[in-house]
Amino acid sequence: MTHAAHSDELLAQVAALPPLPGVYRYFDDAGTLLYVGKARNLKKRVTSYFTKQHGGTRIGHMVGKIARLETTVVRSEAEALLLENNLIKSLQPRYNILFRDDKSYPYLKITGVAAKDGTGDAPGQRYPRMAYYRGSTDKRHRYFGPYPGAWAVKETIQLLQKVFRLRTCEDTVFANRTRPCLLYQIKRCSAPCVNLISPEAYSVDVASAEALLRGETQELLAQLEARMLEHSQELAFEQAAEVRNQITALSRVLHQQAIETVSDKDVDILAVRVQGGRACVNLAMVRGGRHLGDRGYFPVHVEDAAGVYHAEEEATAAQGDEHNVAAQVLEAFIAQHYLGVPVPPTLILSEPVSPELVAALSQQTGVRITAVQQPREQRRAWLDMAQRGAELQLARLLAEEGSQQARTRALAEVLDLDVDHLDEITIECFDISHTAGEATQASCVVFHHHKMQNSEYRRYKIEGITPGDDYAAMRQVLTRRYSHVAEAQREAGGAEVGSRQQRLPDVVLVDGGKGQVSMAREVFTQLGLDVSRIVGVEKGEGRKVGLEELVFADGRSKIFLGRDSAALMLVAQIRDEAHRFAITGMRAARAKVRVGGGRLEEIPGVGPKRRARLLQRFGGVRGVQDASVQDLMSVEGISQTLAEEIYRALR
Repeated sequence: MTHAAHSDELLAQVAALPPLPGVYRYFDDAGTLLYVGKARNLKKRVTSYFTKQHGGTRIGHMVGKIARLETTVVRSEAEALLLENNLIKSLQPRYNILFRDDKSYPYLKITGVAAKDGTGDAPGQRYPRMAYYRGSTDKRHRYFGPYPGAWAVKETIQLLQKVFRLRTCEDTVFANRTRPCLLYQIKRCSAPCVNLISPEAYSVDVASAEALLRGETQELLAQLEARMLEHSQELAFEQAAEVRNQITALSRVLHQQAIETVSDKDVDILAVRVQGGRACVNLAMVRGGRHLGDRGYFPVHVEDAAGVYHAEEEATAAQGDEHNVAAQVLEAFIAQHYLGVPVPPTLILSEPVSPELVAALSQQTGVRITAVQQPREQRRAWLDMAQRGAELQLARLLAEEGSQQARTRALAEVLDLDVDHLDEITIECFDISHTAGEATQASCVVFHHHKMQNSEYRRYKIEGITPGDDYAAMRQVLTRRYSHVAEAQREAGGAEVGSRQQRLPDVVLVDGGKGQVSMAREVFTQLGLDVSRIVGVEKGEGRKVGLEELVFADGRSKIFLGRDSAALMLVAQIRDEAHRFAITGMRAARAKVRVGGGRLEEIPGVGPKRRARLLQRFGGVRGVQDASVQDLMSVEGISQTLAEEIYRALR
């Protein structure tokens, strides 16, 4: 790559960079972020991109696209590392290893924790509840975790129900019980709702459950044994028997759950596996000495980022060395993942990572973090399990992707698409759903890079048509979706430019035969778009699955793919997803119309508190609808005028 490929302004900016630590960002001429990097010496690092010959390598392709540079000088390498990965996670550049944001981790929450004497301002405080929780935490409750998945939380709740019989019911249910529920009958709850256990005794069980969650198993057993002996000495044999039963249940659970009595209470085990251009980081969690299971993460841009990485770090092994790529992937995961997730004091790793990364995490959290690369004994067993999990999950991913790529290739060959760029083939599929014309919804689902792209799905509320007119609904949704695409093409002189939403997909799939395809052709003709992109999926004889035919808007003959066709499997997968997405949206819209969901808070004078009182009194929106004016007036804060307004609004 020579200087001639870049503007004088950019090269002058590079030459003026200071020899200080910082973060740099490369952009192309369209303003798209290409890469985010960090450096001990900004001048030396960035200059190397523009003075060396990179040829046709991945880094060469990236450098050839650089049109603009931004830099941020920081005080230390640790600051540079944290800023770099904040930017990578939020901006998702093309040539960095990216771990997509996942849902937040779930926790086990013990709500409204009471004072040690069992006192509190409300039943929920006197008798705390344990619950599954996902979201931000606060100081009003106690949170244990995070857990790798919902199943791990629910399994732990069941464990605590067996041993300590803590309640799991909502406060509204708890406050209105007059007799014990089934959980009491099967010995999974001590029935605090009807005062079958005192607040003081219940608070002891809560404290014991928290001790188990913290991994204090031996201390807990010793405490229980001491309490049992104390009750026996006081001749309180019933209480002693209850504690004895808890000890028995806890011992059984400790044996069945293989809870380790080790010094490590909270540990994350991270194993990485790289193969076939893909990678898997398997994260296993140990909390309170208990192995909670594992969870796999699959980064994108591994090959592109590895090419840039090896060009930057010439002191490392040659490009393609999977050991070094694995270490790079692991460092990227640690840096990005722990930006928003609590870091345990010990990380057990399958690959060595830079001491600077560990130091930056310690600085960020204020907790001394230890990274162990050569574990022994129990830690070695945990790491071996995590490595085996990474291998299995990556093998499954590669098998699934191989199958999906074969389907994409088969459909591309049938439709005469470019088989040399299978990753870029984009399909958008539309479906219409309603119930006898009620709550008509259209769905648009998107497929590219060999998988469904949920984040790009769209729903359209169809209005202004004759109820049940699917053709008019299809006309409306296609016009709304592609009118701005046509406008963008006209402004670009017929070329396809801009984001994926502003470009016409390779295939526009409509769930229907000749009628729907004709309607789609009319829309595309009016908009000046390529009608050859339109493909309809027509039901076969008897509407049997596997007998579908493809119908084309440009006059081509129908194609029957055959029941075992890989191309038909992909078409069916996309069509079924469009149908699922449409029908779930339609049902939600229909339910909202029928039960008045969302209308209650739209009534002037009904704020969150009054709405909550109404729903609690009448058991839901339907109950509020059925209530008379006098019934509504019986709710605190509801005057006669407001009750009449609510009555009229919900009729």
